[in-house]
Amino acid sequence: MSKVLIIIPAYNEEKNLGKLIDKIKSTSYDYDIVVINDCSKDRTSEKCRENNITVIDLPANLGIGGAVQTGYKYAYYNNYDIAVQVDGDGQHNPKYIKNIVEEVEKGNNFCIGSRFIDKEGFQSTFMRRIGIKYFTMIIRLITGFNITDPTSGFRACDRSVIKYFVEYYPQDYPEPETLVLLSKNKYKIKEVPVVMDERNSGKSSIGRLKSIYYMIKVTMAVLISGANIN
Repeated sequence: MSKVLIIIPAYNEEKNLGKLIDKIKSTSYDYDIVVINDCSKDRTSEKCRENNITVIDLPANLGIGGAVQTGYKYAYYNNYDIAVQVDGDGQHNPKYIKNIVEEVEKGNNFCIGSRFIDKEGFQSTFMRRIGIKYFTMIIRLITGFNITDPTSGFRACDRSVIKYFVEYYPQDYPEPETLVLLSKNKYKIKEVPVVMDERNSGKSSIGRLKSIYYMIKVTMAVLISGANIN
């Protein structure tokens, strides 16, 4: 049986973490959990300790890339077979963790939970769906792969990818760029349908102004990463 770690990057998620952790614990699977507290200003760290969850408190805000890479380093040095990334805002339903883990156990190196295969549940906002379709097109042009949900942070990987992410992981808005990098390095990528929910509380870190920066930054990163793909 695979040794599975759930990595939860969190910034100011005290209102969402309790429900998320309860849902993970309510599954019939024995998952370990680590929360990467990205220098939150609320009680994110205390909420983890109240629930007896391992938490790594970063000394400075590293952003999503640095926080997630910290989780992969923890997974690697503690000899986990599979690492699963789950957002701390409650959008990812833990009952689907087994679905993406099973695909990795079948021999895929990396599996993404996509809300757009069966098109059930929360489909994100209209503007974000446009952005997601844009990145789907860019990634398909570069790699030849059709990834329906390239910005999904609901993903699982095997130990070979964990090791790769320890050595290199994009720092800003990493989800689309990692797909190009993994494709470039011949890892096997799979998507499975999942149902996502709206975030329980709080708001996304990517507002309207940041969305413009996001689109430009990620486009450049994806193009640069894919420049050497044959």
